[in-house]
Amino acid sequence: MDRLVKAFDLQLFAEERRERPTPRRRQEARKRGQVARSVEVNSALILLSTFFFLKYFSSWAGLKLISFTSNCFSQPLFEDWTDATIDQMISLVVPVLFQLCLPVMGVAMFAGVFANYLQVGALFTTYPLQPRLDRLNPVEGFKRIFSRRAIVELLKSAIKVIIVGYLAYATIRANLELFPRLLDMSLADALRSVGELCSTIVLRIGLLLLLLALFDYAFQYWEHEKSLMMTRQELKEEYRQYEGDPQVRARIRQRQRQIALHRMMQEVPKADVVITNPIHYAVALRYVPEEMSAPVVVAKGIDYLALRIKTIAQEHGILIYEDPPLAQTLYWNVEVGEMIPVELYEAVARVLAFVYRLRPGYFRRMRGGR
Repeated sequence: MDRLVKAFDLQLFAEERRERPTPRRRQEARKRGQVARSVEVNSALILLSTFFFLKYFSSWAGLKLISFTSNCFSQPLFEDWTDATIDQMISLVVPVLFQLCLPVMGVAMFAGVFANYLQVGALFTTYPLQPRLDRLNPVEGFKRIFSRRAIVELLKSAIKVIIVGYLAYATIRANLELFPRLLDMSLADALRSVGELCSTIVLRIGLLLLLLALFDYAFQYWEHEKSLMMTRQELKEEYRQYEGDPQVRARIRQRQRQIALHRMMQEVPKADVVITNPIHYAVALRYVPEEMSAPVVVAKGIDYLALRIKTIAQEHGILIYEDPPLAQTLYWNVEVGEMIPVELYEAVARVLAFVYRLRPGYFRRMRGGR
């Protein structure tokens, strides 16, 4: 009883597969040969392809067969059955057999390959051919026989046989008056009439199978998508496996930010001026005419970082210039290490000119005096 309750609780609180499959899960399933594919599409395309091939090339095949038959019966091959006559007959039959069968087999093979390519694209995998011990387990085999998928396939096959049988029956019943007239026809006309009736039946069955194949492919696609669904735990495990532990990546990003911040602060003493808000924003600019075509932002920050930039600038005698609009514009539009845009040349030039007036040796320092 306790086991039953425990099993019930586990089933009740088991996590359902509701998450959409990730691209990596789809890729791994494709490598294993698990794709949305309907055998009915192959059957319908092979049937229709061979039907149209035989319909338009049957006259050539008929002439070839008549010529072969006449050639056989015109030679005294059947008078004496010896090893030589049998070998001679085989030498006559085999080439004609290949000429008649190979084109039909080639069309059917091409139609099958094309049907698979339409459904799954270019895919070659040996995973389904690998030996697996679970396939030898009779219990698992029994479960597969009576699984939901097996029952659906059985019902689908039964429905298909019933529909195809009724379609053939209805077509023959609609042409019952043809059969008494065959007695008054010549052999060629009778064969032609029966051939047309057979063509009608095969064409209708092929189109019906194609329609059923479209519905079956939609069902197979839905089943395939459902089998790839993931639980939240599986999604987290895959993300952790291929993208790394979020905590580790967060520590790495934090360390990278610390290194970048340290490097930025090391560039502040090389700046020529620090433009401030004056409280919240601080942007340090450096300009060396021999090396740069325009001033470069070497450091920037807001609040605490702005205070640190101003503190380092004061320690190294860097001029702090208050221009709130310019400081905010530089902070939001220019990244560290980038040159200022052309539209800010005039405003920054006024700042540098102010620095020059306060510090007469400024341009000497820019030319390599530092």
